Amino acid sequence: MLILHIAKHEDWESALTKGEYSPVSLSLEGFIHCSTPEQIIKIANSNFKNEKGLVLLCIDSSKVKAHISFESSGYDYYPHIYGALNLDAVVKTLEFEPGSDGNFTLPQEVNELVKLLK
Repeated sequence: MLILHIAKHEDWESALTKGEYSPVSLSLEGFIHCSTPEQIIKIANSNFKNEKGLVLLCIDSSKVKAHISFESSGYDYYPHIYGALNLDAVVKTLEFEPGSDGNFTLPQEVNELVKLLK
């Protein structure tokens, strides 16, 4: 199953050097926030509107070594990764920039990955 995570470009570059991805949310909240492909645009437009310098991590959940739990947040269930993300679980990274109106759209590559990882 494909899950997605929005990261700052510099945080992802740092992860490539360290050998694992451990964002601030992991130390503050104990998990890495992720979304399904159906959820990601709403999350991006709610929390990252107009923000530049982002990448979308496309994660094969079957390759994640840490525990993943789908947990309720309001009206929906979101995947949370409880531990550092092993880099080999990231099957693709995509530049994730907002449009001129500040909103995000789903990159076409995500739909292709969904089909591959079913």
